[in-house]
This record gives sequence, C-alpha cells and structure tokens, in this order.
Amino acid sequence: MSSSSESVTTQTREKLSFCRMCMGHCGVVVTVDQNNHLVDIRGDHEDSQTLGFACFKGLKATESHNSPNRILKPLKRMPDGTFEPIPLEQALDEIATKLKLTIDQHGSEAVGGYKGGGAFFTSASSMMLNSFLSSVGSHKAFSSVTIDQSSKAVALGRIGIWPAGRTPFRRGDIFMIFGGNPLVSIGTNGFDTRNPLKRLKEAKARGMKLIVVDPRETETAKFADIFMQPLPGEDCTILAGLIYIILAQGWQDQEFCDEHADNLDVLRSAVAGFTPEHVSKQAGVDIKTLVQVAELFAKDCSTGAATSATGPDMSAHANLAEHLIECLNIICGRFLREGDVIDHPGLLTPRYPRKAQVIPAPRWWEEGFQSRVGEFGVMDGELPSGIIANEILQPGPGQIKSFIVHGGNPISAVPDQHKIVEAFKALDLLVTIDPFMTVTAQLSDYILPPTMPYERPDLPLYIYETLVTPVPFTRYTDALSKPPEGAEVVDDNYYFWSLAKRLEIGLDHFGQPMDMMVAPVTEELLRKVVDASPLDFDELRATDRGIEWVEEPVLVEAADPNVKTYFSLMPEDVAVELADVKSKWLEIDEINKSYPLRMSSRRLRDALNSACLDLPSIKKRAPVNYAYINSKTLADFVLEDGERVQVQSEHGAIELVTKMDETMRDGVVSVAHGFGALPDQQDYLRYGANTNLLISSDRNIEAINAMPRMSGIPIRILKIN
Repeated sequence: MSSSSESVTTQTREKLSFCRMCMGHCGVVVTVDQNNHLVDIRGDHEDSQTLGFACFKGLKATESHNSPNRILKPLKRMPDGTFEPIPLEQALDEIATKLKLTIDQHGSEAVGGYKGGGAFFTSASSMMLNSFLSSVGSHKAFSSVTIDQSSKAVALGRIGIWPAGRTPFRRGDIFMIFGGNPLVSIGTNGFDTRNPLKRLKEAKARGMKLIVVDPRETETAKFADIFMQPLPGEDCTILAGLIYIILAQGWQDQEFCDEHADNLDVLRSAVAGFTPEHVSKQAGVDIKTLVQVAELFAKDCSTGAATSATGPDMSAHANLAEHLIECLNIICGRFLREGDVIDHPGLLTPRYPRKAQVIPAPRWWEEGFQSRVGEFGVMDGELPSGIIANEILQPGPGQIKSFIVHGGNPISAVPDQHKIVEAFKALDLLVTIDPFMTVTAQLSDYILPPTMPYERPDLPLYIYETLVTPVPFTRYTDALSKPPEGAEVVDDNYYFWSLAKRLEIGLDHFGQPMDMMVAPVTEELLRKVVDASPLDFDELRATDRGIEWVEEPVLVEAADPNVKTYFSLMPEDVAVELADVKSKWLEIDEINKSYPLRMSSRRLRDALNSACLDLPSIKKRAPVNYAYINSKTLADFVLEDGERVQVQSEHGAIELVTKMDETMRDGVVSVAHGFGALPDQQDYLRYGANTNLLISSDRNIEAINAMPRMSGIPIRILKIN
C-alpha cells in the first residue's frame, strides 16, 4: 500500500501518512470516509522507523480536524471585540494595507513575527515567516525555539563545533540525560525518538548504560542504571562537580584534550571548589551517587554522550549548564573521529565537510544586527523571544507596531503573561495564522485559518532532519482528507505569498526566489526541497513508507594539517557565570526564607505545550494542570492531596490543586505549562493556570539569548480556605 494507494471498505478507505505533532513523526494509517473526511488514525506497525508507535495526542488528530471549535473562515475583530467572518481576499487586502502603513510610517523594523510548532511542522511554510520579514527588511523574527532550548546554540557558539558530531545514541555504550524525559516528550537531543521506549530497550539490551539526572523519577529514569535526583536548577553545580571529579581522578581523554581543547587547566581551576561535599550540600544529592555517575560515565565507558532537554535550559544559568555539558563531552572525548561512519550526513539539507577538527567558537550574536532593547544579537536568523514585549512596548525607532503569529501561541508560551498581553494589546496590527481560537488569537485583529496536517501535502521537519531520524530517511504524504464542508482555508504558504505580492516584495523558498505572479502549489514547493537532494521526488511520492537513502558510508574526514583549532573550554564570560554560581553556594537570604520550595516545569504525555488541551479526549485525561508534590512535602506544609492552593513566586501567583506524586523529590513542586486563559479570564477549573504568571521577563534573564528562568523557581504554597 503506497501513500497514494488505499485500502477500501464499503464506507471508508485507509491511507498511509505520518504524524506532525512533534519530532517523532510517527508513521500512521489514516482512515477517511466516502467524503474524504478524517475518521480514524492508528499507528502503522509496518513502519520501518516508528514500528507502530503513535502517542495518544497524535492519534486524536481526528478530533482537532473535525472539532466544532475549529476556525473555518478568516475572522476580523469588530470594534466591540467580537469576531466576524470576512472573505479571504478582503482580509488579505486589509492586512496588506495596514502592513504598508506601518512600514511607511515607522520603517521596516516595525514589522515582526513569531512562529511556533504549527509553523515548524508545516514543511512547505516552515521558513515563510522568516523569508517574509527578510523581504520586508525587518530583523524582528522570533520563535518558540528561543524560549525552549536556545542555550544549546549559545553553548556551541561559545565553545566551538565538532562537525562530525557526538557518538550516536545507537552506538554509544552510555547515555546521560539532564532534565529530559524522552519517553513522554518524544524529544531529547541525541535520543532516538522513533518509538522511544522500544529504542531505549534495544539500546539497554545491547549493553548501553543510562544515567538520568532529574528532580523527578520520570518514566525514563525508571530505566536508568544510575538515577540522581537533585533540586531543580542545580545542573551547573552538578556538572561542575562531575568535571571536578573526572579531572581529579585523571579519567579524562587526555589525548583528545591535548589535540582539540584549550585551557584545560583553566577549566580545572574554575571547578576547583566544586568538591563532592559542596555539590552534595548545594544540589541535594548523595556524594556516593555523584562519584558513581562520574566513574560510570568517564572511567567505565568510553563512548556515548551527555545531553539535556528543557530541564537545564529553562532553569537559572541555562547557558552555563549547556556549556558544561559540552565540556563534559569534550574532556571525555565523546565525538566521532576520523574514519568513523556518519550515520546521518544529511539527505534533504545540504551536506558539508565533516572533518575531525573543531570549528572555533563562532559567537554569531556578536556580529550583525543588534536589538534596540538589550542589544541582543541574532542567532540562526532570529532574535530571542524573551524581548518581544519590550520590543513592542518601548517607544522609539524600530518599535514593533505590526506582528504576525504563525502557528504559535506566544501569549501562553512567553513568560510574564501580564506584560506580553499588554504588549500585544498595544500593537496597531496583530495577525494570527491558526485553526483555533488560542489565547493569542483572542487578541488578534485578523485570524487566518490554515489547512490542518492531513489536509495538505508534507514532508517531515527537514530543516532539523538529523534530529528527527538518526539515519538518512525521509517520507512524503499527500493531502489525504478534505476540510469540513464550507471551509475557506488554504495552506499556510498562500498567506505569506499573497501578502508579499500585495506589498510588491519577493519571497525565497529553499534558497530560490518564488514566482510572485502565480500562486504557490504546496506540492511544488516540497518538490523544490527534494530536488536539491539525491532523491527523486516522484519516486519518494510513490513510495509506501518513505526512503532510507543507501549509499557508500560517509566517513569523518581527516583534519586539515595546516590549520590548528581548539574548543574554548572556559572563555571569560563563561568563567564569570561559573564564578557567580559558586559565589551563591548555600546562600540563605530573605527570598529563600520566604519561598522555601522550588517549582520545576513538567511535560504531559497527553498534550504538547498548549496544543490539544481543549480536545474532549485530552480534556478528560488532563482537565487542568496540577501541583505535583510528594507526600512528605505535603505533610511538611500541612497540605492534603487534592487541596486548592495558591502558588506564589516573587513575581506573581496562580491557583492550583495539589496532586500527590511520589516520584517527586522533597521540597519540589512540578507543574505543567501551556494551560490557562488570558489574565483577566482566570478560571482554574475550566482552563488550568498559566505558569508564566509566576515568571518575570525582566529579572533572572540569561545573557546572549534573553532566556527567562522558567524552572527551578523559588515558590511558596498557601492553602485556599
């Protein structure tokens, strides 16, 4: 059965496709009725990549496609705040007129935009917002990436890049995860997320050891050979302590360090005070366990890497934590070497030389455009989302006046919700491309509804293809279902093309200029992506379940003998950050006395950030977000399971209900993000609570990427009588 063929019953047909909810891209079998409307989805057990796995939320796409709450026609906000349908071309005319007015009156930098998961997982349109803003002449591109794990890019920018990459998960003899739970999130850098439980069991069966460091004994941690359960936000302390032990014991790969790393002695001096005794007190971990982790990772195992997810990257000192993770991998030499096979050298994206040689720290943000607020530089073509509100609210040249949101929900996702709401209300124009009335859409002047995943042709997330699969594999899906009758929805790319045409500017797609006289055809846009690869688009389109490209092995190339480059283990700004962590050891001040607990962020199996939370089947399983606490901490604060409480931080407060969870460590409260309504519409039992009300966008902000502290937050809990 091919992606274009079908299995027919009297009333329904089955077709092959893949989910685009997250990085897992699970292979699925889609059932449509005689009218080509989506009626069922199940995992495809014959799929070579995901082997039948598909998560609950992905399987409920039938509910989202057919939801009575789905927006099926463009909407315009009326003077009284209500929304009314408006013909598509009229909406685009009006939006283009207002954008032109903004540009004429305030300049091109007054136009900005934000994209989220709905944009990233729409391959023909994933870079359209960036292209549109570039053509307008604006640098004000933002995305969910910079309030998630942008610290990984900062770390590479400060330490350097090894083009061949780390030892892959499926070939290493150890894997260590800080603050990640891939069995639930279906996403941790370096982990094989193609049916994550099965891939983990396969790795364990071949002898791979697993270390998990997390404040909660997660689903992934239950498979760990060593599980270390620290206080949240202490990743830097633990990492510095591990490096201290490894260097003190001489367990480092000295040959690799001599050849490729500078300032090893400076690193040694910087971590000198992070003894097991001090780390134990500060991070709340057992000394014996800490030493066992260092010994297993550095002494007993010789291949396999340390990695992380949102835990460290949403906590204090996120950039430093990622830098220290890279230091740990470097001193232990956990990289592919000359002559090693590169499992995924690239298939749809351009290949580049993979030499056994360091690309020196590029520090991208130090060159080119700088934001007018905070002087933050551009990384991967974007500014940090932590400054969106300030860029809108602060007067002066370049103040953002018009804003386009593509497939995202920044009112829910960006910290300091009161401030981001104030900012979006101050805009002259807010346009949201989304199929649902999110909290962001509620503030919009225009809502443009796109087709949904199974209604459009698509490829996997090709711009991050080496993170999606560990092998050179891709697939294609046709549009398999039709939108509901009477819908006036189009593929996302048409909106950007239409606005660009009206503004008389061009657009690029995959490095090629688009034809601005003829409306784009989504399949043809995808064809251009594939045509730049060794694949034949028509063959890919006709293939049952995708293509794994088989060729002569691509090997890591020899280093250039005439060029000597090194990793920057401890540059000056990193040393300052590490010294700051050290200076605050065991600091007991009024804040700690007033806010004795720490809140950690939590992902749920049944939802992805704010997506899916309103679907009936999801709502039944996750009606609200809870304050997960273990029984001892509940007792210590004279609380009971299922009790209404107010959680307070220095910045704000939210209402929650306690839920006993013995996987939590003492003194820690875990809360899922993505819930909640607009600040003036709070109704916990209906919407849950938005954790961003607890978070400041002006204090505790990372340098370079303006990442707010979103986890490891000092809090207190008060009973609601």
